[in-house]
Amino acid sequence: MTTTRMTRYDRSMLRLMNDPRGRPLYATAARRRLAVAAHVALTVAIGALLAHFYLAKAEPLWAGVVMAVLFLPWMVVTGVINGATRGLLELREHALDERQSAERRRVLAVSHRAMTLLLGAAVAALLIAGAIGGDALTAYAAPLLVAVLVPHWLMPLWVAGLMARNEPLDEVDELDELDDKGPAGRPQPSVS
Repeated sequence: MTTTRMTRYDRSMLRLMNDPRGRPLYATAARRRLAVAAHVALTVAIGALLAHFYLAKAEPLWAGVVMAVLFLPWMVVTGVINGATRGLLELREHALDERQSAERRRVLAVSHRAMTLLLGAAVAALLIAGAIGGDALTAYAAPLLVAVLVPHWLMPLWVAGLMARNEPLDEVDELDELDDKGPAGRPQPSVS
């Protein structure tokens, strides 16, 4: 098996994805689920505005402005999810250890199954639209295909964010916490 050296880019990305300053944002499973839910909601909002922009006959400048404004929190939440997964999908394969490589394969497999269901639903929607009326099919085909392409691109990120586990505390942190609280978990009286 060939080993690839870590490049400067790999080292900087590894350092960025393991930066401890963002940990409070994704420290618990509830916070990670909230981040994924916010990301899905922002993606749907941006997609709906994009569809409106595409389908509207007038020049909806406001939709473009709102889309641009929504991209900023969307990018921040993307960074939170990437931090929660420690760059599972952003780092190159040779920068991951065996556990992370296995987790990446699991995430991609679950994402593939979810996307298969979504693509099936999109095909059914297009077939129904074609059966109802041909005009609807031509009008909504492109937005529907974009609406399926975006989750295809983002599904691994969402699945990885939902599958991420809580990080174990460092032994030093656990010992410091025990020293502060004592063996029964109660604060120790200070000796002065």
